Amino acid sequence: MRLGYFTMPMHPFHRDWAETLQEDREAVILADKLGFYDAFIGEHLTDKNENITNSLLFLATLIHDTRHIKLATGTTNLSQSHPVLIASHAAMFDHLAKGRFIFGISPGNLRTDSEALGSLDEDRNKMFADAIDVILEIWNRDPPYDIDLPGNRWKVTTATTAVLDVGLGILAKPYQKPRPEIVGTVVAPFSKGVVLMGKRDFHPLSANFLVAKWAKTHWQNYVEGKASVGLKPDVSEWRVARTIFVADDDKVAARYARYDPNSPYAFYFRQLRGKFVKSGRTNVFKEHQHQPDSEITDDYVMDKLVWHGSVNKIVDHILAMHEEIGEFGELVYAGMDWTDPALAKRSMELMATEVMPRVNRAIGTSVAAQ
Repeated sequence: MRLGYFTMPMHPFHRDWAETLQEDREAVILADKLGFYDAFIGEHLTDKNENITNSLLFLATLIHDTRHIKLATGTTNLSQSHPVLIASHAAMFDHLAKGRFIFGISPGNLRTDSEALGSLDEDRNKMFADAIDVILEIWNRDPPYDIDLPGNRWKVTTATTAVLDVGLGILAKPYQKPRPEIVGTVVAPFSKGVVLMGKRDFHPLSANFLVAKWAKTHWQNYVEGKASVGLKPDVSEWRVARTIFVADDDKVAARYARYDPNSPYAFYFRQLRGKFVKSGRTNVFKEHQHQPDSEITDDYVMDKLVWHGSVNKIVDHILAMHEEIGEFGELVYAGMDWTDPALAKRSMELMATEVMPRVNRAIGTSVAAQ
């Protein structure tokens, strides 16, 4: 089982933007040194807590400060840009990173982002589906382009103005052939979008703010999608994210992750629960889908979704989830604000050097370095 990293990220309002951007860079650089396999970085335009507006731009600053870790958009919000721009920028990034790139995609779920862009009344899921179809066509076809897919809002052509012998009218293709790995974050229990991911060989990442038991439904739907097109699923393609804080001492872990009023974990889930309540998406936190919203309190969410403790306690949590949902290829560690940098760094170190080796010994596999 590999170890990955994901951050949205989410920082308190009072913190300086330049400071938090540097902190988020340091977290990925540390993950690289500790042997994390990949790092997924989220993006939002209109959320003051989430400071990264373009994940590709942020990740580009890390190419030369990291050596091995794969740099992943987590996600690129496809409803927010023209697919020609996304395809071209992602292809260039792949070349700059010499293939250390994973293309994480989603529609983009913030309504405030959509309002700012003038697309509030648009169907973001349709925009997403149209965009990825066009991006793949750009990467698959040779110029001059005349992409006009049935029912697709995006028409891409350079046929009228192309002068191929001097290089005009040609769009970039990725460094990786035929394309980078494409990963989609999955939030909702029983998500039917995962069936489509399986059909297209896009790989699922089950979100860290989903009650763990529902992740199994993602794999079942992914297998269904793969089987429908004659493809064999591989558990290495499935990533499961969790919110984890590990310390040398259980009491320290409980204080920092759960009970301190300034806990970055408490801040994260207060913000997230508030946003999900307003958008009617509290089902991700529920143990059963008819559970009343009144039970979804901050304390309930923290109890269900934050794992904290010393190494052995965290190993037990991971093994229990492994037993409940089955084999998966990568455990993705959710990064938080570095309220206490020493504790935050130590948690990542213990995950890489103590927790994951013990987990892999327990499940009878070796750590996948590549």
